[in-house]
Order: sequence, then C-alpha cells, then structure tokens
Amino acid sequence: MTKRVQAKHKLDRRMGQNIWGRPKSPINKREYGPGQHGQRRKGKLSDFGMQLRAKQKLKGYYANISERQFFGIYSEAARMTGDTSQNLIGLLERRLDAIVYRAKFVSTMFAARQFVSHGHVKVNGRRVTIPSMRIKAGDVIEVRQKSKELPVLIEATQLAERDVPDYVETDHKAMVAKLTRVPGLSDVPYPVQMEPNLVVEYYSR
Repeated sequence: MTKRVQAKHKLDRRMGQNIWGRPKSPINKREYGPGQHGQRRKGKLSDFGMQLRAKQKLKGYYANISERQFFGIYSEAARMTGDTSQNLIGLLERRLDAIVYRAKFVSTMFAARQFVSHGHVKVNGRRVTIPSMRIKAGDVIEVRQKSKELPVLIEATQLAERDVPDYVETDHKAMVAKLTRVPGLSDVPYPVQMEPNLVVEYYSR
C-alpha cells in the first residue's frame, strides 16, 4: 500500500465518513477512528471543533490540498460578490484536477492531481501540468492522444459508483470534457454532506 493510499484511507477514518463514497474505504468496515484510542467514545464537538472538522473534510476531499492553498481559495471567495460559501465551492470545482475527476477520466481525486501533473491533459489545445489551474465555463479539457489507451483511464470511465454531474459535458469516446457552468453547493455530487458555511465561520472567527 502506497503512502498516498494510506493517507487517503486515514482521512476517511479520521472524519468518520466515507468522504469520496469509495467501496474500498476502510470506514465501511471500521466505523471508528485510527490508532489505539480510536474506539473510545467521542465527546460532543464544540462549535470550533465542528468548524475545524468541516474545513478538514472539504480540504481533504480535494486530494488533501495544502492549508496555504486552501486558505488562498477561501480568501478569493471572500473577496467575490455573493455568498462566500457558494463562491468557495465554485472555485474548488473549477480546479483542473476536479474537472478531470468529475469527467470520470480517473477514479479518484488524488489520481486526478497526478494525471494532470504527469502531462496527460490539454486545456483548449495546450498541454497543462498544473492541477490547480482555474478552468472557466466553456474551456475544453482533453486527454492527450498518447494517453487515451492508459488502463487507469479505461477503468475509470467504466466505474458505476458515480456519475458525471450535469455541469461537466463529457464525451468518453473522444476523451473530451467541458465545464458548462460554475456549480453551486447543491449541484456538486458529494457523497457526504459538506458544510462550507462552517468553513467560512472557521476562517472568519
């Protein structure tokens, strides 16, 4: 088992939820936290604890991006007009790795980050290796011709555990996807409840 997979599984157990909805998640068998004290009865979380948990869950979902990067996305969302929590979700879903994952080109958000960094993706005809690149509505994301026969790609497109959301237009034969609009919280198919409003409260305190 690789370090990346261990970290991903540890996140599920720490949160006490299968945050990606994966059938192989250890939380499906062990509904308690990791470590020798994981089975102890947990006390009720304080308001701060709930806010922190909401931030860790949302940050962890997007391939456990760094705190500095996540705070930067929050700060940008706070500067935008409208609801900050909705803006935060919109900015996270506009990341290139998130679109690659939503289009079912890969099976996990972690794999999406790696897939982009290894140069398998083009945006509007240009090769891109930055997973955090911000995609605009109408941008075309395409798997490079040399990468279209990769086993990981073929396996992911056949996964029945999740569907492509309606704000990502996808053609799996051509391996092309397009972001048609910026989604809100209710549009994103999270397997568990995300609470971006608590994330906003965490950073605003």
